[in-house]
Amino acid sequence: MHKPLPPLGWLRTFEAAARHLSFTDAARDLNMTQSAVSQQIKALEAYLGQPLFLRRPRVLELTEAGITYLPVVREAFRTLVRGTQAVTGAQQNAVQVQCNLTFAVNWLAPRLPQFQAQHPEVQLNVFTDLWEPREMAEGAAVEIRFSLRPADRVRTELLLTGDYYPVCAPGYEVTLETLQQHPLFDCSNLLSNWAGWAEDQALIWTNPPITYTTTYLVCLSAVMAGGGLCLTHDAIAGHLIEEGRLIAPFQHRTAMPEAYYLLLSPQAEETPGALVFANWLRAQMPPVATNQT
Repeated sequence: MHKPLPPLGWLRTFEAAARHLSFTDAARDLNMTQSAVSQQIKALEAYLGQPLFLRRPRVLELTEAGITYLPVVREAFRTLVRGTQAVTGAQQNAVQVQCNLTFAVNWLAPRLPQFQAQHPEVQLNVFTDLWEPREMAEGAAVEIRFSLRPADRVRTELLLTGDYYPVCAPGYEVTLETLQQHPLFDCSNLLSNWAGWAEDQALIWTNPPITYTTTYLVCLSAVMAGGGLCLTHDAIAGHLIEEGRLIAPFQHRTAMPEAYYLLLSPQAEETPGALVFANWLRAQMPPVATNQT
């Protein structure tokens, strides 16, 4: 007799832990405790008869078995998603969109009423992460990712690029000479950073203290309250400057190493609503960005 499949919950826990390479982050995604995640992984490993993770100090790695099993589990979940959508009739009109939190709040959300007015037949479900996932989010038909160019595991195209620059609250007094004496904020783990901006204009940079956050939203909120300066770019702060809530005290801008990319899953090609949203998204971007690949 064939051995029955392991519980679906164990497989979902394994996929989340493998995606984050962290039991703690997987627990947050799944609204579970870290110990519950660890117990389910141990149960799955016992069921399979071999370990899926190497548990090193502060580092979690997939074993060879884990590397082999992960794409199988992910494809199974994708098949379930597609099948469920087909049965419920949601495949045509419901579109899961994945993007980072700042882009969702500062760029996408203000434009959603326009999209809904133009395409009332399409139901968007918007999911956000603080950090961009390593691979396309499970179940997402469309993803907007801010990063260096992602690996071409799915259809990928350049959506928007631009320059980054410092901003502060109106009336906040700062000069290039005094800049490094002020509180500075930045989003962590990006190449679009203070040192790069300073180097691009040959500014002597003494590596002053910088407060790092996991999302631009925290940086922007801090400086709008008069807390100092942070780096940003037009896609997430252009409207705040137009509304007079922020100013760019210096003229110099530096090209961002990162850019916004549009990722389409295989199921998007079979989902008219996803293609409608992708075309609308391209139309919102400057022509120079939409023509690049």
